[in-house]
Amino acid sequence: MKVFVTGGAGYIGSHTLVQLLAAGHEVCVFDNFANSSPVALDRVRQLTNRDMGLVQADIRDADALCDAVTTFAPDAVVHFAGLKAVGESSDLPLLYYQTNVSGTMNLLAAMDAAGCTRIVFSSSATVYGEAHYLPFDEDHPIAPTNPYGRTKAMAEGIIGDWAKATSDASAVLLRYFNPVGAHESGRIGEDPQGIPNNLMPYVAQVAVGRRASLQIFGDDYDTRDGTGERDYIHVVDLAAAHLAAIECAASTSGCEAVNVGTGQGVTVRELVAAYERASGRPIATNVVARRSGDVASSYAATTKAARLLNWRAAFNIDDMCATSWRWQSTNVDGYGAGETQ
Repeated sequence: MKVFVTGGAGYIGSHTLVQLLAAGHEVCVFDNFANSSPVALDRVRQLTNRDMGLVQADIRDADALCDAVTTFAPDAVVHFAGLKAVGESSDLPLLYYQTNVSGTMNLLAAMDAAGCTRIVFSSSATVYGEAHYLPFDEDHPIAPTNPYGRTKAMAEGIIGDWAKATSDASAVLLRYFNPVGAHESGRIGEDPQGIPNNLMPYVAQVAVGRRASLQIFGDDYDTRDGTGERDYIHVVDLAAAHLAAIECAASTSGCEAVNVGTGQGVTVRELVAAYERASGRPIATNVVARRSGDVASSYAATTKAARLLNWRAAFNIDDMCATSWRWQSTNVDGYGAGETQ
């Protein structure tokens, strides 16, 4: 199958490329490298011993996107490209709507021009907002609490409307929980720019000596140890979910939202302890006040993924931390400075 991948050089995109190429698919990557590195693509080529097409351009450039899609003529599209920092989305909402919403509309128009009717969309559990109940299932009300979440919810709605209006269209909206970890080789992994927005890459940078300590935002939540509880999913499991979603889209029609998580919550202190086991190093922490908008617990109902995609998470938190440490310890500065050993 020919698969067009927007944002393919990013954290989740690069791990998905490994699985797509290993499965024998022909791939074209569309990426502007705003929050990724071409080094990741070089390492994917090395890991798979296969090449891929590449178009370096911005998804907001409708003409460049349409040219790329029509030239490649894909059987399916995987849409990762977008901005994803919750805090930044509040400071730069127009940029987020232009990229995540208008960019998605540009992509769908390009797919129409190329006659492509299958898409797998990189969405997020942030579309749910505050929990009315747990675990979150796909029927939970959609009520995002920040611009980033609203852009994902809007893009989902646009894709759903497009699928209804397009003959034989098939769309799978994958609602990620908290992707972490790295490829087992340690060659590709998460390389956030600036201060990490997510917990595990921050912990990894503390472990490797790039940061002094981890701030724990509140230890008085109604959880096992008072710290916030989240559903962490290994990025390799997440990549496998995309492969399963492409296969699902190839044999079905309509639009389906699917949670991608383990269904198990892990607290901040539990994650820190697991990372200490993986790295063999102490992780310095200090407790500070809760952050506005943080919730006590968030984890996924995963029965739909098992039923519709025949997919289940295979890795646990120790696997996630071990692979994250392998990546971080051999790539102290991410892709910027290469491996240290």
